[in-house]
Amino acid sequence: MPTDSNDDAEDVSLFDAEEETVSRSTRSKIRHPVASFFHLFFRVSAIIVYLLCELLSSSFIACMVTIILLLSCDFWAVKNVTGRLMVGLRWWNHIDEDGKSHWVFESRKATSQENKSVSEAESRIFWLGLIACPVLWVIFAFSALFSFRVKWLAVVIMGVVLQGANLYGYIRCKVGSRKNLTSMATSYLGKQFLRQNDEWLGENSHGTP
Repeated sequence: MPTDSNDDAEDVSLFDAEEETVSRSTRSKIRHPVASFFHLFFRVSAIIVYLLCELLSSSFIACMVTIILLLSCDFWAVKNVTGRLMVGLRWWNHIDEDGKSHWVFESRKATSQENKSVSEAESRIFWLGLIACPVLWVIFAFSALFSFRVKWLAVVIMGVVLQGANLYGYIRCKVGSRKNLTSMATSYLGKQFLRQNDEWLGENSHGTP
């Protein structure tokens, strides 16, 4: 009989390890390949067209219209589709009956079943594209300003505004309001203080005879 109980314990351990391996492999897979592709396609294409516009076409108007169209498509796709599918976040605006504008920042409640299906690869792709591209547009803005390329400044500012708006919206969805962010920082500092205090008391207790 004792042998059977040991066998049962080993079976449970192996089953848990196998389930953890399957869950980890599922998280590493891209579950929404089309959304992941278009999350990067429009914004990367806009940057490529901006960098190569003088080589691709001699018409400033054609390049400007192409970049603005790509930026607009990117803004709509990221705001309404890729954020919801890839990371479970969404932000939007609505006007109430009194004519007041309200901004809503939503985050999908994570359950144990959803956590198993969350793709870490998609999350990395989403946040990398969301953060890196606005930084590049800010660099382009300073470059256009200091090189006196005034005609391109409006296009670059459009890139900063549209992609910066999505970045700000999703950061608000991720961390919550400023009040929540302040409470998170206060809680973190309090935990650090208590941990250091416990370590100091532990060292003193070991040092006393």
